[in-house]
Amino acid sequence: MEHPLTKCTRMFFLLGMVMIELQSYGSLGCWEDERAGLMKLKDAFDGPTGSSALSSWGGGEERDCCKWESVVCDNATKRVSQLSLSYPSDFRNRWSLDTSLFLPFQELQILSLGYDTLAELTNLTNLEMLHLGDNGLMEIPSSIWDLTSLKALSLSGNGLNGLLPLRGLCKLVNLQELDLSDNSFEGKLPAGLMNFTSLRLLELSKNKFEGAIPSNLFPVLKSLEYISLSHNLFEGTFSFGSLANNSKLEVFELVCDNNGLKVDTENPPWTPLFQLKVFRLSNCKLNDKSRVLPSFLLNQFELREIDLSHNSISGMIPMWLVANNTRLEFLNLANNSLTDPLTLDLNSTHLDMFLFDISSNHIQGELPSPISSAFPNLMTSNLSSNLFQGSIPPSLGELRVLDTLDLSNNNFSGQLPEHLVTGCAYLIYLKLSNNCLQGQPLPSKSNVTYLSSLFLDSNSFSGEIPRGILNSSGLRTLDLSDNWFSGKVPDWIGDLPLDSLTLSKNALEGPIPSGFCKSNGLRLLDLSENNLSGVVPSCLNNVSYLRFLHLQRNEFRGPLPNLTSLISDSPLVTFDIPGWINSFSNLRVLLLGGNSFEGPIPLQLCDLRKISIIDLSRNELSGQIPSCLHDIYALEDPFRTQMSASVSAWFGPPDSYSYENQLDVDYSRDLRMSETNFKEEVEFITKSRSETYKGNILNFMSGIDLSCNKLTGPVPDEIGYLSDIHALNLSHNHLTGPIPESFSNLRQIESLDLSHNSLSGEIPLQLVELNYLSVFTVAYNNLSGRTPERKAQFATFDEHSYEGNSLLCGVPLGRRCTTTEEMSPPPQPSYAIQDDTFKVAFLSTFWPTYAVAFVAIIVILYYCPYHEYLISM
Repeated sequence: MEHPLTKCTRMFFLLGMVMIELQSYGSLGCWEDERAGLMKLKDAFDGPTGSSALSSWGGGEERDCCKWESVVCDNATKRVSQLSLSYPSDFRNRWSLDTSLFLPFQELQILSLGYDTLAELTNLTNLEMLHLGDNGLMEIPSSIWDLTSLKALSLSGNGLNGLLPLRGLCKLVNLQELDLSDNSFEGKLPAGLMNFTSLRLLELSKNKFEGAIPSNLFPVLKSLEYISLSHNLFEGTFSFGSLANNSKLEVFELVCDNNGLKVDTENPPWTPLFQLKVFRLSNCKLNDKSRVLPSFLLNQFELREIDLSHNSISGMIPMWLVANNTRLEFLNLANNSLTDPLTLDLNSTHLDMFLFDISSNHIQGELPSPISSAFPNLMTSNLSSNLFQGSIPPSLGELRVLDTLDLSNNNFSGQLPEHLVTGCAYLIYLKLSNNCLQGQPLPSKSNVTYLSSLFLDSNSFSGEIPRGILNSSGLRTLDLSDNWFSGKVPDWIGDLPLDSLTLSKNALEGPIPSGFCKSNGLRLLDLSENNLSGVVPSCLNNVSYLRFLHLQRNEFRGPLPNLTSLISDSPLVTFDIPGWINSFSNLRVLLLGGNSFEGPIPLQLCDLRKISIIDLSRNELSGQIPSCLHDIYALEDPFRTQMSASVSAWFGPPDSYSYENQLDVDYSRDLRMSETNFKEEVEFITKSRSETYKGNILNFMSGIDLSCNKLTGPVPDEIGYLSDIHALNLSHNHLTGPIPESFSNLRQIESLDLSHNSLSGEIPLQLVELNYLSVFTVAYNNLSGRTPERKAQFATFDEHSYEGNSLLCGVPLGRRCTTTEEMSPPPQPSYAIQDDTFKVAFLSTFWPTYAVAFVAIIVILYYCPYHEYLISM
């Protein structure tokens, strides 16, 4: 019989071995089967591109998968509880992920699979959080509705459409967070949402929901902490009184996009039980009659972000919002109707304020000096488009962390304070455009070394271009236009890494410096309206990214580099349009009007397939219009661009809610980006007047202007197949022949000018089908027959569209048409008229001469003796 002590010893030994084994297992962290499962997931993610998205997994000596990137384990069991397998937003190659790979993770609670394609989910019964954002799902996987443990679900950014799948959603009875943003869901908000009484987060922004916001929805959902309804199609009236009992509410966001939704914060009277941290109410019909600020804000003392922009709010600047909310970080009151001067409390300092925007109002007076002591940590300040006057306070230089400052479109005067450009060492973006500033802008000791964008245009700065600009070694955008800068363009300016340089409308002189040839990243160079002269440096051809070059109203000559926009209308010495024009393969706009070009239009012009605007007017061009112009496909389908942006909303585990994730930290970046995009402007004559096209409008404009030349021959039928052209001007030439019937295919034409030529024949009746035509003239030609029927757009054209055609009849000319007039042959060209005149003169003299000669011969024969003999015989 075994001694009891021996048996007890053996049991303790075995227990110790188990503990040692467990300790050794625990030292490895996660369970081996889950580690193997993670490695299989890694292989799956490496598959599409061959590059490792999870390169740290299994690498080196680290075997504890709980320490791997994007993996979180339970502290007690060491089981994988969270996985984040999202790709970055620029990843393009998506594929279907085998969801059976998740079977080893029995205690997985949080799963993020952004930018993958997921067809079905398996039995992840413990899953509490599922993020399927940006997966390109064609439909919601039905297996999601079986994950009844879910507390948080994100389907954002998938392009899902149709009505909300309420039947499936209602199975997720434990749901606390629901993010359906950035999709295309439509219809009214269903009453079934009231069943989610535990809901803390409701994110429905960027959809197509319509109708009224249900007034009985929010009183039921009393657990709500976060509500976002922005960028939808809501209508009717939304009363803030429906939120009175939502005592836990911290974030409310409603950006209306100026649709039919009215927001009333005053009726009926109410008192909030909540304390908001983030409040965004922008571009809505806010308190449409009174246009007052929401009075409930008087009871808010914990706000960190306030956005009340684009609401037409009137009255004084509500600085009490700053006084009441001592931790306020973000205040945006832009695009309202606020008036009176800006006043600051000299005894208050708001250390947390990093963004202050009161732009596009009617604020008057001087900018108070204490702004630097009131907001010492200000990073972004936008005071543009107001009525500020006086000098810029030097105390702005005390804002040591300021990176974005916009004071443009005001009445500031005096000189730019030296302390501003020596004290604000972290300044990235400075815009002082359209003021009355003068003197030299940047001293040699300026300290804005991080400056990336500098706009000093439309002021009265003078002298030479300041060398202090060189201290901003990272400068990308420089605009000194519309000032009084003089002297030569400095060669050192080419040492800056500029993307865009605008020096137009100054008094600069001399040649273009060869230093520009070192600016490999330069895309836009505007030297127009100066006194520059000489030859354009041929080395500019080596500036590979140069796309926009403006040289008009100077005296340049010679070859130009490969551009997207070629603009030059200086009166140059007469020369032909060069044949190398076809080397500009990316040319979108060709403006060569008002020069002395002569000879024919080069056929190489037809090789510019991306061109959308051509202006060769006011030259000495001759010959016929090339029929190959119809090969320019940009004139058949104008170049269009679309820009899209994605804003990610907060989404996290149920126990990690934080308002900070909603603060708009990208605001200053968006402000800077909005100005650094190239804003090409093009002047083009259409509808008998000069128009300026810029921005997105330029992308939709297309036209050809060949007016005021010496072009001859017929108008090519092929021109009529430029189906999307908006403007065509062939006036003041010597064109002959009929108006092509193919012009009825110009379905987008808005302006058609064929006047002052020698066109003949009848006006094609099919032109009345041109529904967008607003300017039409065929005046002073040799046209005949009846004017087009007075219907549609042609009912708007008066006699000036047809005058100078003596054989035209009908309304609105006041000449009644007869059968003879309608059947009369068309008049001949001028040279034919000269032939007819000769015939008439010949015939008018031939018959009398013939008659006199005949009579004379008879008389002579009668009196001649020989003929008498013949007659007698």
